Amino acid sequence: MRRSNRLSLRPDRLFPPTLQPLNLFAISLIALGALACVTSGTHQEVVDERDRLQRENEMMSEQAGLLEVSNASLEAERVRLYDELEDLRVETEALSATRSALEKDVMRLSESEGQLSSQLQATNDALEAAEREAAELKSTYQGLVADLESELQKGEIEIEQLRSGLRVGVSDEILFRTGSADLDAEGREVLAKVAENIAKLDYMVDVEGHTDNIPILGPLKKKYPTNWELAAARASSVVRLFARRGIAGERLQAISRAEFAPVASNDDADGRSLNRRIEIRLRPREGSDVTKAPMAEPEAAGAETAETAEAEPPAS
Repeated sequence: MRRSNRLSLRPDRLFPPTLQPLNLFAISLIALGALACVTSGTHQEVVDERDRLQRENEMMSEQAGLLEVSNASLEAERVRLYDELEDLRVETEALSATRSALEKDVMRLSESEGQLSSQLQATNDALEAAEREAAELKSTYQGLVADLESELQKGEIEIEQLRSGLRVGVSDEILFRTGSADLDAEGREVLAKVAENIAKLDYMVDVEGHTDNIPILGPLKKKYPTNWELAAARASSVVRLFARRGIAGERLQAISRAEFAPVASNDDADGRSLNRRIEIRLRPREGSDVTKAPMAEPEAAGAETAETAEAEPPAS
């Protein structure tokens, strides 16, 4: 068996048994001294570390407080911005609705403008056409006055320009013999002049037969039982002459008024003479724009009647 070469440090081998208690005490003192030296050296380090950590903790606590304040401020700012964003959203929706309404209004106004423009153009066209017709009507009136000057001076005929037509009144004395519906030569000549002038106008032509209030008597009553039939026959004779003179039949109309539209009293011969007449009235066709044109004041030529009392003085 090998023996260890290491030196044994056991106290019982280093010191005699009598000195071992003292030696143990000395060794304890040495150990305590060494321990005291180590504890005193590290204590300051621990204190310094503690102070450093305390300062860091205080700094971190201060920073944490600042962060809490900053976080609270940021949260308030976030809430404010959210409220502003919500307000902007509501305002944007309102503006969008307003814009849509305005766009619809603009579209509607644009359509209305187009319609009004078309209507205005149509109205202007109609007015121009009506003004042309009014000028033609006035020209016809002047032509009738010129062609029938002799009859006008004798009081056998009346010519009146109305606001939308013409009226020609012809005494039956130059048209028919008493109790007859056949036109005399003089009457045919006068009516031929009338037809020549009114044929130029695209107007309706109403021919009205008028009588006095004297009843039909004697053999004539078989042919004309009443003044209705006599007035109708005379109006028809004039219409037939106008048709032969080139006035379209669809423009012509024969009307009997008998004794029921007098222009004077039937109590005397002069009044009855005025009531026995043929009236030729020109009026616009249905749908014509002539009434839209600014018309001149009515003009009249010939004997004055109740209907023409407010017209201009007869042409001389």
